[in-house]
Amino acid sequence: MDPRTLDKTRFLNVDLRIYSKRDLQPLVTAMGEKFQLLFAGRERRMYKAQLELEGANPKSPEAAIRRYCELIRQLPAQARELWDTARSREFDVGIEAPGPTHYYWFSVAPSVIKAAAEINAFITVTIYGPMKGAKAPGKPRKAKSGK
Repeated sequence: MDPRTLDKTRFLNVDLRIYSKRDLQPLVTAMGEKFQLLFAGRERRMYKAQLELEGANPKSPEAAIRRYCELIRQLPAQARELWDTARSREFDVGIEAPGPTHYYWFSVAPSVIKAAAEINAFITVTIYGPMKGAKAPGKPRKAKSGK
């Protein structure tokens, strides 16, 4: 990691996580090339799919969630039925916070919250701490005088 970025808290991306008792592969396939698949398979007794928007570097959590909602509303009926019957659907906002003295503030407009609610999705936030072994730049030390 570049030390110049260690002191900057920043928005990373929004992951879409889906958990279901049913195999999610048909839903993942229907989502097609607009999503990048991070994981699809069994996790404990559930099926899980985790995706990101393909080729997008969303400017904000709100922009990413809005785009997800648009794409999910366009799913074919069978895929939408898998979405609707999933046990959990969440838009997970990823924030990288390199240290305790930094912050990242964002808001989500009521229209975006409403859009997520209409497709029965949660909005969650994950804050990632500093990477192991990375050191944030410290305060410069005063030189000792030779007196």
